[in-house]
Amino acid sequence: MAYVRKNAAALTANEKRRFVNALLEVKRRGEYDAFVRTHIDYYTADGEKGLRAAHMAPSFLPWHRRFLLELERALRRVDSSVTVPYWDWTRDRSATSAPWTKDLLGGNGRKSDRQVTTGPFAYAAGHWTIKEGITDGKYLTRDLGRAAAPIQLPTRSELQWALDDPAYDVSPWDSTVTRGFRNKLEGWGTGGGSASWLNHNRVHRWVGGVMLGGASVNDPVFWLHHAFLDYQWYRWQQAHKNHRYLPATQPGPGDKQRGRVVARLDKMPPWNVTPDSLEDVSGIYRYA
Repeated sequence: MAYVRKNAAALTANEKRRFVNALLEVKRRGEYDAFVRTHIDYYTADGEKGLRAAHMAPSFLPWHRRFLLELERALRRVDSSVTVPYWDWTRDRSATSAPWTKDLLGGNGRKSDRQVTTGPFAYAAGHWTIKEGITDGKYLTRDLGRAAAPIQLPTRSELQWALDDPAYDVSPWDSTVTRGFRNKLEGWGTGGGSASWLNHNRVHRWVGGVMLGGASVNDPVFWLHHAFLDYQWYRWQQAHKNHRYLPATQPGPGDKQRGRVVARLDKMPPWNVTPDSLEDVSGIYRYA
C-alpha cells in the first residue's frame, strides 16, 4: 500500500518529532554522510567529461527521485511511520514559516558566521557535525533570503511556467536549453546574477550556506526541497499524459551529448535503474 508524503506545514507535532529523530539516528549510524558523499560524487557539470546523471541533464528528476527513496528507506528502517515531507516554497516563503521552526529544521544562521544555532540540527546540540563537505566547516550554515544581496523564492507563476511546457527535455540536454520542463524546473537560466537562477536553483541560493554546493545534502532541507520538486514531476506527468521522459534513446553518433546523458532505458548510476522504471511510483508513495 502506498504511503503518503505530506506538506511540512501540515505535519503534527508527533510527525515532526519522529521525522527529526529518524534523521538524527540515520546520521548517528553514519548512513547520512554516505548520502552527502554520493551527491558530491555525482554533481557533474556541463563542462566536465563523462556521464552527467544528477544535474544539468534529463535524469535530474529520476536521479533525485531514487535518491529520495534511498533516504526514505533508511528513515523507515528506523521508524516505519516516517516519510519525507515536502516544503512548498510557493506558499511558505518566510524565514520563520515552515519548515524553519525549532521543532523541525531550526531557523536561519546567525549574522556573524551563518551558523544555525536553533533546532535539532544546530551544531551545539551535538548531533549534526558535518563530516563530508567541500569546505572544512563542521556546522550547518544558512543565509535565508541572502542578507547581503536579497532574493525572493520562486513564485507559483514561475513554477507554473515550467509545468506548462509539454516537452520533458530537449536537445542538447544540458543547462543551456531554454525549452523543456526539466531545465525550467532545475533552473539554469540565461544571463548572469540572480535572474539566471530559476525554480530549483534559486531555492538553493535563497537558503544559502551549505545548500550552495555539491554538499547541499548536509542541510536536511535538501530532502524537503527535492520532495517538492518530485511532486512537481508527478504534477507535470498528470498534466501531459502523452509526454514522457526524454531522450528516449541515446543521441546519435557524433553528437556531443552521446554517452553523456541517460536515455529512458539506460541504467542510471549508482543504482543501475532506468528512468523508465522511475516514471510511475504510485505503488510506493503519493503526495497529500
